[in-house]
Amino acid sequence: MYRVGIGYDIHRLSGGRDLIIGGVKITHEKGLLGHSDADVLVHAVIDALLGAAGLDDIGTIFPDTDPKYKDADSTKLLKQVIEEIKKLGYKVGNIDSNIIAQAPKMMPYIPKMKSILACVTGLEPSQISIKAKTKEKLDAVGEGLAIEANAVALLIKD
Repeated sequence: MYRVGIGYDIHRLSGGRDLIIGGVKITHEKGLLGHSDADVLVHAVIDALLGAAGLDDIGTIFPDTDPKYKDADSTKLLKQVIEEIKKLGYKVGNIDSNIIAQAPKMMPYIPKMKSILACVTGLEPSQISIKAKTKEKLDAVGEGLAIEANAVALLIKD
């Protein structure tokens, strides 16, 4: 049996924060504002996996009202989700994702992001697609006020 899930996340850019996307610290004057490390890519992947598994969303499982998730490393949250999916008898087939940001340029960081996500999920890098897009200077993302990501995940019954 196959199951597909879709995930989405957006965070506002803010001074005084590290910019972490796909588990990679990216050089930029601003970071993403959030309770955890605000890693939009990993959050979108988590929601895609949770959706495919028929589980609650990231905000329900890792609420921003819980102090234990303050500044949490999102790759560790992803690892927990992978373990839950395995308990349900599924394995991840592949992940397809987009990072949408006007700046900074994401392409130089994508190989490292794929490597980190592959390590955390147990997938081969070839099973993970990360694409970088801009908003052509339209809306909050295009104005450089936020960064968003979306992801689709395929689960396969073991």
